[in-house]
Amino acid sequence: QVQLVESGGGLVQAGGSLTLSCVASGGFVTLHSMAWYRQAPWKQRDLVAAVLNDGNKDYSDSVKGRFTISRDSAKNTVYLQMNSLKPEDGAVYYCHAEERRDRRKYGYWGQGTQVTVSS
Repeated sequence: QVQLVESGGGLVQAGGSLTLSCVASGGFVTLHSMAWYRQAPWKQRDLVAAVLNDGNKDYSDSVKGRFTISRDSAKNTVYLQMNSLKPEDGAVYYCHAEERRDRRKYGYWGQGTQVTVSS
C-alpha cells in the first residue's frame, strides 16, 4: 500500500507561481511513475504531468512551457513547479503513483490540494 500526501496548494494571482509537493510512503520498492492530475468543478480529472522511473516526462499541452515536474526518488517525492499561472489552472490537484509488482499495476491517489488562481 502506498500513501500519498500533497502540499503546496493555495491562492495565487494570475501570473504567479506555486510549487506542489507529494510525498509517497508505505511498503513499496519503487514506483513506476508519479504524476499530477487536476480536476476543476464539474469537469473530469485530467493528467497535468507525469514522470516515469526512467526520467521520461510528459505534460499536457495546456501546461507545456509553464509547469515543470520533477522527482526526487531518494525522498519518494514528486514536485510540480507551476509558473505563469492562469485562472483556468485553478483546480484540485491530485498526486498519483503507479506501482508495478507481480505483473500487476497498482494505482494510488492522494487526497488533493486546492489551487486557486485569481484574475
